[in-house]
Amino acid sequence: MKTIHAAMLGILSCGQALAAEVTVQNDALTNFATATIEAGFAAGEKGASWLTSPCAGNIVAVQLFWLSLNGTSGQTLGDTIEIFRAGTYPNPGSLAQHIDGPVLTDGVLNEYRYLDDNNTVPLSVPVTANETFVVSYRFGAAPPGTGPSLVVDNNGIQGGRNAIFAFLGGNTFLWLSSETFQVPGDWVIRAVVDCQAAGSSADVASTISTSPSLYTPGAAISHAMSISNGGPGNAASVVVVDAFPAAYTGVTWSCLASGGASCTSGGSGNLSQVVNLPAGSQVTYTVNATVAPGSTGVLSNSVTAVVNSPATDPNSANNTATANTAPLSDRIFADGFDPSA
Repeated sequence: MKTIHAAMLGILSCGQALAAEVTVQNDALTNFATATIEAGFAAGEKGASWLTSPCAGNIVAVQLFWLSLNGTSGQTLGDTIEIFRAGTYPNPGSLAQHIDGPVLTDGVLNEYRYLDDNNTVPLSVPVTANETFVVSYRFGAAPPGTGPSLVVDNNGIQGGRNAIFAFLGGNTFLWLSSETFQVPGDWVIRAVVDCQAAGSSADVASTISTSPSLYTPGAAISHAMSISNGGPGNAASVVVVDAFPAAYTGVTWSCLASGGASCTSGGSGNLSQVVNLPAGSQVTYTVNATVAPGSTGVLSNSVTAVVNSPATDPNSANNTATANTAPLSDRIFADGFDPSA
């Protein structure tokens, strides 16, 4: 990577941190220290910091220092800032949230607390104490040789904490450690964690539907089950449980997450898993089974979502949803039709 040394013009941000908020960083950059500009990025490449949360709470802001040689290039429309769950270094895990088109001001520590230009959708990513996560910046175009670009501090580089998504030619990109490119310091890419948010209130609710509405012994039956978080807070640890009726055989299930939620993609047998539900998100399960031959009576199936600390659920009445499915034979006889006649 191409490096240029420049004096840092002072740290400015777009927001004021609250008392319960903690800035998480690897770099040791302070006001009016010297930074190193890394201007050798190609389009599509990324610089990334591996950060560790000091508490259970929510990531509510991300910060990155953006600097040119003279510090007077004004503002740049950036490409994307991304927050990933930790994977296996240097490869991040799943994408938790992203900010598209951030406006980057030269010579300051830029801070972002919203996902949209109108500042109406706040950034909020739940994390647990000592959880490692990754914050990266993606370049939509190669920066000029004198910047503005990302910078690193001049206190040396920490192993396993800095990475680059590098273009290797053709259509190949690969995550590599920053040390591979002899980057001399830690990226000035930071996050702000709201530790007080750990005790937030989250209204988690369950719903269930059945197909077909009446079962036939020996035939297939399926359920669509949704677990959603109406907020206002995040629920990072929700246990979803469903002990299926004994009459269900060959049970399999799959899970689809949306709105920033996460869940195990699928499994078989009884359901018991921990899901992550940020405010406004949901997970949807599709359950498939066969009703055992000879089954009679109403088959009752219930799914329950249990909200664990640090979140609390203000309304536990909607955490369980139940589907009661009668046999098709009951409907036939109710209509006055006797198949033995």
